[in-house]
Amino acid sequence: MFVSTFEKQLDSKRRIVVPQEFRALASGPFDGIFCFPCIEADCIEGGGKSLFDRYVGLIEELEFGDPLRSALETSVLGGLAKMSFDPAGRVTLPETLCDMFGLAEGAMVTVVGLGDRFQIWEREAFQAHRAAQREMARDGLAQMRNAQRAARAAGAGA
Repeated sequence: MFVSTFEKQLDSKRRIVVPQEFRALASGPFDGIFCFPCIEADCIEGGGKSLFDRYVGLIEELEFGDPLRSALETSVLGGLAKMSFDPAGRVTLPETLCDMFGLAEGAMVTVVGLGDRFQIWEREAFQAHRAAQREMARDGLAQMRNAQRAARAAGAGA
């Protein structure tokens, strides 16, 4: 699983050192990662071949011509970059992805592990996203606990 959060700096060639832990998890048919514009947030999403295969499987579940299939094909397959690691464990992020998410030369980026995938964020954008996600997690967990208490109370009263 991709876990933890790392801050890295893009060099003048848009290269980023992929954390060693992530490189080990992404190993597969080639020595690198797959990245594309994230569908659910304003960042780059990435992972190994298994993540790519999951998206392809999801796309193939939809009928040819389905608007959702077309949207996923355009977003994931059309935006995909297959990047190999150099000897120092770096990948070069495509200019199009960097431009899309405000990742300029020398920018600090945050690499966030999310289990079977990871995301690459512009640092300040991630800080705002993380704060919103913490609030959502806090509220959601409170709602779950309240629902569990109500279910236990209803079961005890029966």
